[in-house]
Amino acid sequence: MEALASPQAPFTVRVFVQRFSSTPRGARLARQLALHQLNEWGIPYGGDASETTALIVAELAANAVTHGRVPGRDFELRLVHAPGDRRALGVLRIEVTDARGERRPPGPGELVAPPPGSGSGHGLILVEALADRWAVVDRVPPGKTVRAELDLLY
Repeated sequence: MEALASPQAPFTVRVFVQRFSSTPRGARLARQLALHQLNEWGIPYGGDASETTALIVAELAANAVTHGRVPGRDFELRLVHAPGDRRALGVLRIEVTDARGERRPPGPGELVAPPPGSGSGHGLILVEALADRWAVVDRVPPGKTVRAELDLLY
């Protein structure tokens, strides 16, 4: 006779997905809606997780609009909140997808700091500093997704 496995506690993975126009206005709206969604999930405005998410979404959305823009194509923001254990509130995954697969940025460990005084080129360095993990992945149809994960701690 086989022993029964102990039942797992139920958990909910929360997902938010929205497409935005590949414009500066779309990038700002993505950041604002991301913060609103986090607040709805119990991650309050002004907290460390909310502020870090705001910076990461702003940088990734700005990159999608600036470097990943294809006329007539939107970019997509996806937030996934998976529950944690007793020591953590869970993991928040932030994904921004654009239609420019041929303009793939360097990934983790490949970034080179821009020259001093340059006004651009700092976005992914900021993402690398703030995220617990991040990656650049291809998508089909052509395009790419930049993914960042935050461990949400008490």
